Amino acid sequence: MSEKKSKKEKLAEEIEQEELNVLNESDNSTEEEVKEESLTEDQAKMLELENKLDEMENRYLRTQADFENVKKRHTAELDAKQKYRSQSLAQDLLPALDSFEKALQTDVEHEEVKQILKGMEMVYNQILVAFEKEGIESISAIGEQFDPNFHQAVMQDSDESAASNEITAELQKGYKLKDRVIRPSMVKVNQ
Repeated sequence: MSEKKSKKEKLAEEIEQEELNVLNESDNSTEEEVKEESLTEDQAKMLELENKLDEMENRYLRTQADFENVKKRHTAELDAKQKYRSQSLAQDLLPALDSFEKALQTDVEHEEVKQILKGMEMVYNQILVAFEKEGIESISAIGEQFDPNFHQAVMQDSDESAASNEITAELQKGYKLKDRVIRPSMVKVNQ
């Protein structure tokens, strides 16, 4: 059996030698060239894998940035919703508040009507206190310079004692909720 092994080993060595000879003869390549070719193939694969890794990292970073932006936007929307939650209610109550103001401006002589007006004034003041708690306040107008962000000019006046573009009369009060105008003041502006 040892003879058979040795014959097999000899045969394998001969085949290997013949393969090397064939390679050397047909390609005129040396063993170093074969190694260099395999190295360049490995380097090409390595570069390809590095490029794929870089691309995946970039995708990951972009996705993470997008997620952070969505998260910030959602937080900002929730904050704004919380900040201005009472705007709708205030807009619905403003006509009633206007009616209270008009009623309180009437002059009456009967004692019974005065008592009713006094009760209405108390309700009116309670609404104003509730508005203050929510950050709703009236916009100052008379004597101020006209600002289209807060005032709506519906009439012009020609009062020589007032400065140009100064508000001389307020026809309807304006209100703002924190930094947002709910309703601009309707005003009369000097030319």
